[in-house]
Amino acid sequence: MANILSTEKKTAIVSALAEGCSIRGIERMTNVHRDTIMRLGVRMGEGCQRIMDEKLVNLDSKLIEVDEIWGFIGMKQKTANQKLKWAVAGDVWTWIAIDAETKLVPTFAVGKRTDEMANAFIEDLSNRLKHRVQISSDAFPAYKKAIDRAFAGDVDYGSIVKVFKHPSAGDERRYSPAEVVGVKKEPVTGNPDMSLVSTSYVEKQNHTLRMHCRRLSRLTNAFSKKIENFKAAVGLHYAYYNFCKVHKTVRTAPAVAAGVINSAWTVADLVEMVEG
Repeated sequence: MANILSTEKKTAIVSALAEGCSIRGIERMTNVHRDTIMRLGVRMGEGCQRIMDEKLVNLDSKLIEVDEIWGFIGMKQKTANQKLKWAVAGDVWTWIAIDAETKLVPTFAVGKRTDEMANAFIEDLSNRLKHRVQISSDAFPAYKKAIDRAFAGDVDYGSIVKVFKHPSAGDERRYSPAEVVGVKKEPVTGNPDMSLVSTSYVEKQNHTLRMHCRRLSRLTNAFSKKIENFKAAVGLHYAYYNFCKVHKTVRTAPAVAAGVINSAWTVADLVEMVEG
């Protein structure tokens, strides 16, 4: 059982999970059964979410970028629609906000790509901020409704509208998105500084998430079978990213750059806070 593992063994397992190693790979490296690794990962992910809910409040952010990244549970949506015996399966989206200056991820959410999820995500973001902020997003319509609802006009908001090339019959589209042929910035609410309207940092964060969270790697066979496991994996990633991982741009952990903690935590610190 995971609760009889030594702190050193737990730290080794959590470090490997946070760096994107597979469950079976960690099983081979640590000689700990994959079920025990999974249970530890779920406990850590749930505990990390509680830590972030406690620590990431009253933030002094000024520039926020938001985006969402696709994944799936059990099977892709087209297949899930044909197999009704699965209670929760198909597409799942991770909604991400990032502070463009400190690189802190103040909040994330996991769910469908709906207006309801957008409202919950943006409401949670607004509750964590101390001052009026500038927000940037893509042109997904749900963001405007959610930001108007959560901030009631007390925000500067601009969006990025990307113009995509229409693929011809011979274009390869299976794994690659359509080619971007133009980008247009539009003010939406308040008085945003249009030179700072961007989604570059949050899109780079999408890449970081895919590299460090095995379940979101492209063309992977390591997808989650349960939504609870998926949420736990993403929660562990963002606790590790915010509190432990040194970001090259700010030369420290994002939570230190944002003034949330005084010094970067080790993985052992994170394990101790969750497991006691």
